[in-house]
Amino acid sequence: MTDATATAHTDDLPPRLTRLVFHGPLSEARAASMVRRLAATRPGSVLDIGCGWGELLLRVLDAVPTAHGVGVDVSGTDLARGRRNAEARGLADRVEFAEESAEGTRRGPADLVLCLGATQALSKAEPPTPEALRELRRLVTDDGRVLVGEGFWERPPTESELARMWPGASPADHYDLAGLLDLAVEAGFRPEWTETASLDEWEEFESAYQADTEVWLARHPEHPQAADIRDRLDRHRRQWMAYRGILGIAYLTLVPVTD
Repeated sequence: MTDATATAHTDDLPPRLTRLVFHGPLSEARAASMVRRLAATRPGSVLDIGCGWGELLLRVLDAVPTAHGVGVDVSGTDLARGRRNAEARGLADRVEFAEESAEGTRRGPADLVLCLGATQALSKAEPPTPEALRELRRLVTDDGRVLVGEGFWERPPTESELARMWPGASPADHYDLAGLLDLAVEAGFRPEWTETASLDEWEEFESAYQADTEVWLARHPEHPQAADIRDRLDRHRRQWMAYRGILGIAYLTLVPVTD
């Protein structure tokens, strides 16, 4: 799927993330299944935390013609892409893309809250997951749903593997899947649906994340910024190879427990 509204070349630098449909390891098939399941609850309001360009948000709105949505993010570039996509799909009158922090947001409660790979937007705690899950319970209506995408360790990483991941990587950065589900229950949810990204989804995401810039670099090896861009690409590739098959993403559809 090609997003015609993705950011184009700027000052002869590489385009930004045009190969990505979703900003995470999420396939078309899984996204379609999620949208069907979430749309069946007929949400009137949808809140997307750390929305990026809000692709899943727009698909839910398209599936539920009576719903209105708000996407919150701090990236003006991604939000602009979301607005263009909404306009192109005839959804601009039912969605707002707000450039603001999600910490302590007063945007809820909403019937459906999406937070895919963005729990850090809700809390500065390390790791943010427990506090973020409590915030998600605050932001959803009692009869609503939350879809949260959160990292977890597929297996405990070794010290050598951690040393090659992101700076300061620690075993405490993530829980295992069972621990993540326990945290969701402690935060006031019951898990309706649990699914995890496949290796194919990860490889498609990581490849698409780098692809535009890799192709550009191959064609512009002498560009004034080529050395910095090459260093960034190589660093990210080495990190990916370190967490490949170790870091997972769980997609949890959560039902709030009511008193």
